[in-house]
Amino acid sequence: MEKRVELLAGVSRLPGVRLVVIGDGPAAPALRQTLPDAVFLGVRQGSQLARLYASLDVFVHSGPYETFGQTVQEASASGVPVVAPAAGGPVDLVVDGETGLLVAPHSDAALADAVDRLAASPHLRQRMGAAARLLVRDRSWAAVGDELIEHYSAVLGISQPAPARVTAA
Repeated sequence: MEKRVELLAGVSRLPGVRLVVIGDGPAAPALRQTLPDAVFLGVRQGSQLARLYASLDVFVHSGPYETFGQTVQEASASGVPVVAPAAGGPVDLVVDGETGLLVAPHSDAALADAVDRLAASPHLRQRMGAAARLLVRDRSWAAVGDELIEHYSAVLGISQPAPARVTAA
């Protein structure tokens, strides 16, 4: 329910756009009625999910309550521009106009307008997708954990030495 997938109704009606919903949950039966033209793939994981991300032209995250946004990060890592609400976790993962588009939360019209803009411009999608991939390239779980510890340390007034980072070539 917190994903607010029903806000994609306007996207599902855009000419030339096929809405694909990946995942499942208790709201699925109602969503199938709300989004009759969408393709529902159910739960996908691992390499199958990675292939699905990479096959998308645009990734839309409609829920305004996301605290981190792992799906946003995964889409970005796949070189796909992201449309998401300007709220919660996506604000830290999407650079509006550069790696995707941030829109007004809870607005089905804003989501549809942003997807329509990206659907109309392969060049814009390619440019934003490449920038998105670069943005999250170094955001491993270890790096995110280190960043979180730095935030906690700053709040507590504790000076933490920067952790050594090793990159394999």
